Amino acid sequence: MRRLAAALAVLVLSAGSTVLTVAPAHAYGNAFFHTQSSGNRGVEVLAIQHLLAQHGHAVPATGVFDPATVAAVRAFQTAEALGVDGIAGPKTWAALAPTVRAGDSGEAVKALQVELNAKRRLSLPVSGRFDAATTTAVRAFQEHAGIAVDGIAGPATWKNLVWHHDYPDFGQGLCDQDPDGNGAAANWGTGAAVAQLEQAAKTFSATGRGKIPMGDFGFEHGGAIPGHGSHQVGLDVDLWPVRTDGAQCSAGRITWRSSTYDRAATRDLVKAIRAAAPRHVKLVFFNDPTLIDEGLTTSYPNHDNHLHVRYCEAVHPNNLYAC
Repeated sequence: MRRLAAALAVLVLSAGSTVLTVAPAHAYGNAFFHTQSSGNRGVEVLAIQHLLAQHGHAVPATGVFDPATVAAVRAFQTAEALGVDGIAGPKTWAALAPTVRAGDSGEAVKALQVELNAKRRLSLPVSGRFDAATTTAVRAFQEHAGIAVDGIAGPATWKNLVWHHDYPDFGQGLCDQDPDGNGAAANWGTGAAVAQLEQAAKTFSATGRGKIPMGDFGFEHGGAIPGHGSHQVGLDVDLWPVRTDGAQCSAGRITWRSSTYDRAATRDLVKAIRAAAPRHVKLVFFNDPTLIDEGLTTSYPNHDNHLHVRYCEAVHPNNLYAC
């Protein structure tokens, strides 16, 4: 019905004139700017760093919300008469993200390009030039999101793009496992959650004890996912425990009671997860009593054979995901 309404709303101004497609803004009814703060990492942080530079508050574009980024956000908030807390919430995001269009150039266009690359799995050059390829990518995203297709990155495009989920790089120490039958369609998570998991997996795999098997994360646009009561907002991800032979990506899933369960390695994995996202790991469900006693994991029914990691944001519409 939405497509039919959009088609009926096409207005042809005259023969050979531009065709304007009218569509509802914020087609994702639950779209919002993901709050980013100290300890976060990922594409949203990278975009914020480029946007800060656009406004004269340059910091290294590392994708890590470090002390320099906190200070730059505070300086920007002061200049814009916003609440000064060093946290990039909805109001700060809205003030940071300008409307950009074909022919524009600068750090804001770089922010747009890194977001498009992550959210639409593209490989646009992060040139800072709003060229034809960038225009095409913006139009394609707008069509994908069901918002007005004009090739201009305005407030609705920025909000829907920042909200849209990201897809992990399985070259970063992860392997894809789908025990619940949801396949690659369930591999999406928020930009911060994905990057924080990638960093943890990269750190752990460097120890030589194998990659980390990732089960379900979430769907591209969130929502209910078969086999799970959560995993609907891109901040929950299931991982398999580590085996003593390091073959957790090929030899099957085990429980903490299995003879091939590697407690020491699984402990290091949990520590890597927490270290990669300081103050942004809400909980880790896993029923190994030793790790529970150490304060690393939390008991929860049916979590003998996998770790359920829940990431969080400084501010989130759902209190279950607020840090």
